[in-house]
Amino acid sequence: MMKRLAWALWGTLWVAVTAVAEVPPNYTLSLQTENFPPYNFAVNGSNYAKESDIDGISVRIVQELFKRANVGHKMTLRFPWERIYKKALENEGFGVFSMVRSDERSPLFKWVGPLAPDEWVFFARDGSDIQLNSFEDAKGYKVGGYKGDALTDYLLEQGFKVEQAVADHLNANKLASGKIDLWAANSYSGRYLARQEKVIGIKPLLTFDQVDLYLGLNRETPDGVVEALQSALDSMRQDGTLDSIINDYLEK
Repeated sequence: MMKRLAWALWGTLWVAVTAVAEVPPNYTLSLQTENFPPYNFAVNGSNYAKESDIDGISVRIVQELFKRANVGHKMTLRFPWERIYKKALENEGFGVFSMVRSDERSPLFKWVGPLAPDEWVFFARDGSDIQLNSFEDAKGYKVGGYKGDALTDYLLEQGFKVEQAVADHLNANKLASGKIDLWAANSYSGRYLARQEKVIGIKPLLTFDQVDLYLGLNRETPDGVVEALQSALDSMRQDGTLDSIINDYLEK
């Protein structure tokens, strides 16, 4: 009996040690992100920032999960999205967030998530007589979106003609000035960007989808690293840390 117990304990220890050994010692990932408030943004509003000068829901979640997983990381915010996406896609040791895990992207990266929800809506100007009873109703209007964003890509796939801005905050001003009829954006970030641009008088008309945001890692990232990060994120979800971080920003 005692001998069998000893073997069982040794087996459990061996599995645990093996799992830990799969994370290379002193392994560090270079993480790329963009201005996408309130999920990730430069504290001073610029298009370049590093480490403590980056803030947001996803930033705080990523920082905590890397700490719990004991995996090193460096974090940089750059512009535009296409640049940082390509960097993570093509270079070992790189990752990018916050990113929607679409069917097209799914096989291109290794994934950790979901980090946070991403609600997609159509915004209109206050006083606009536009009424949307369905997603298809929006096709009759001039819609603005963010170039390279999964939301914009989705609309294009659905047959929409989208006026694509190189930065999403530009759409807030385009909507306010009447250059577009509708702005397709994330519910949280749309409101945040409008406030940042001092644009008042916009309203959400229709929520047409809700997706989740992830951290995407280059395909060459060791599986042990991915598993350690996912396990850390799962523990944060279970102990309420994720909800606490999200609520901190939504209540501001």
